[in-house]
Amino acid sequence: MRRVRSLVSATLMAALWIGQAAAAYVEPPALADQVASGALPPVDQRLPETPAVVDLAGDGLEPGRHGGTLRMLMGRVKDTRMMVVYGYARLVGYDRDLDLVPDILDSVDIKEGRVFTLRLRPGHRWSDGHPFTAEDFRYFWQEIATDPDMSPGGPPRFLRVDGELPTFEVIDATTVRYSWTKPNPFFLPALAGARPEYIYRPAHYLKQFHARHADKAVLQRQVEEEGQRNWVALHFRKGHQYKNDNPDLPTLQPWVLTTRPPSNRFVFKRNPYYHRVDQAGNQLPYIDTVSFSVASAKLIPAKAAAGETDLQARALGFDNYPVLKKGEKRHDFDVRLWSTARGAEIALYPNLNVQDPVWRKLNRDARFRRALSLGIDRDEINQTIYFGLAQTGNNTVLPESKLFKPEYATASATFDIRKANALLDQMGLTKRDDRGVRLMENGEPLEIIIETAGENTTETDVLQLVRDSWAKLGIKLHTKPLQREVLRNRIFAGSTVMSVWFGLENAVPTADMSPHELAPTSQQHLQWPKWGQHYETSGRTGESVDMPAAKELLDLDKAWQIATDMKERTRIWTRMLEIHRDQTYTIGVVRGVPQPVVVRKGLRNVPEKAVYNWEPGAHFGIHRPDTFWLDGATKK
Repeated sequence: MRRVRSLVSATLMAALWIGQAAAAYVEPPALADQVASGALPPVDQRLPETPAVVDLAGDGLEPGRHGGTLRMLMGRVKDTRMMVVYGYARLVGYDRDLDLVPDILDSVDIKEGRVFTLRLRPGHRWSDGHPFTAEDFRYFWQEIATDPDMSPGGPPRFLRVDGELPTFEVIDATTVRYSWTKPNPFFLPALAGARPEYIYRPAHYLKQFHARHADKAVLQRQVEEEGQRNWVALHFRKGHQYKNDNPDLPTLQPWVLTTRPPSNRFVFKRNPYYHRVDQAGNQLPYIDTVSFSVASAKLIPAKAAAGETDLQARALGFDNYPVLKKGEKRHDFDVRLWSTARGAEIALYPNLNVQDPVWRKLNRDARFRRALSLGIDRDEINQTIYFGLAQTGNNTVLPESKLFKPEYATASATFDIRKANALLDQMGLTKRDDRGVRLMENGEPLEIIIETAGENTTETDVLQLVRDSWAKLGIKLHTKPLQREVLRNRIFAGSTVMSVWFGLENAVPTADMSPHELAPTSQQHLQWPKWGQHYETSGRTGESVDMPAAKELLDLDKAWQIATDMKERTRIWTRMLEIHRDQTYTIGVVRGVPQPVVVRKGLRNVPEKAVYNWEPGAHFGIHRPDTFWLDGATKK
């Protein structure tokens, strides 16, 4: 949290500079007619008193020009939410160094990691021009989060510390405070997420749908007209900021939805009250309009290759790279390969909570997991499937993280059939059938069924190569594709022996980021779903952790939550990574698989090299699309 404080002062210095240059604010030409007619106030009256100032030069960006339409392709109508992801206007957000900095907020003061004083930008307004103030935070806390009708279970988890809710205070019209008796390291990261947690709502708009404020007869008529079951459902339907599917809902994002669903094309227009400017006084975003065309996800690679998009990564995978490169030669775009920040693009998950007692004993034996890992020829997979452009190694942090050590990636990850066979023999798996397949202690052949979501053809090709190398260990591999929800439910129930999925979501962490992915804290962790369920439900369901190393991971995660010293947090991260190095709970195959990004020629400030990641990063969001701009003619 020390980084947040130091960058707050930098933000204030920038605010002082822009305050002196208020006369130099530049009106976006697209809004000039509305200003001239009086429909909008001039730009200097629309901006906060201290706008957020973008240091273009410091970020290696060019000053841009206003105008143009940016075309993108999306696979579903619900993908209007991606404009919240990409827009990345957050109370606090990650910069490109993955430090948390104020954005919508003017500053954040933090005391002992448990008292957070949030200061808004005076004069900041919602997209409809209404003031954005402490009232919007009060409305969320008192009339949504702690209202028993709106939130029967109470406020969300990130607002609880060992079950304790914060003390919420409105200090003045632009200052609010959240206080706990213990540190809450999850508070600011939750606000900065790709799918952010919201602790504010546009109160002036939503009060018309709240029983405490609205006329009962009018509210009931609206409930019936919208086909909702009650006023609570109506309120949530109208006020879901992340879904971004209500054009009437005021926003703080750079672009505002103007198309009412359902549609096969959605148009987003610039927010005239957006709070960011460049150092020349140009109100951001530079681009006037973003349009989403909805197409089948299977068709998006072909459409991108045909030049039907100006900026595209969603629904594109590395297997699309050849066709995209062919399209690059015929159409007006470049294909860039960005790094990815997952711990593994493909990882195997032995289910330590599998119901079958024979398989449970095998999966829980670290020697078995190491043998399977040693039996994978990762270099062959990299060269054959990824043209040598991926990295090989375990599912762990990447070299870009300050927490990385080479041994985390290489331990038990070299191709060593002799050592792998020796480990299996050591376990007593010495008997084989007439096919050469090892026999388990119950006499059944060691045939592993790896269940998949069946959504990735590359995954199938990789598992084929794994099958060939595991045959040299006397292990027969079968794959079983399932629908995603069916797969997850089978894993959660303990029916699945082994599955395949991505690795760590965030493999470029700092010590200030939560290490919860390394501990059994979530049912979504496919290697120990019942342990994770037990943690999430405070012991009501699932299974308690009954292996020493996994118990230590849980204890370390708890210790990190109360640690405020960077040295101690680094020590905790290091120990947790060492445990994963030694235990091989998941089996990473390849990582760092490049993400193809289609960029129209003439679209400026899109990085040549960058990291494409969901959390942290919000895909394009961390690279600030409000600073992208179009040079030359605009395609409609």
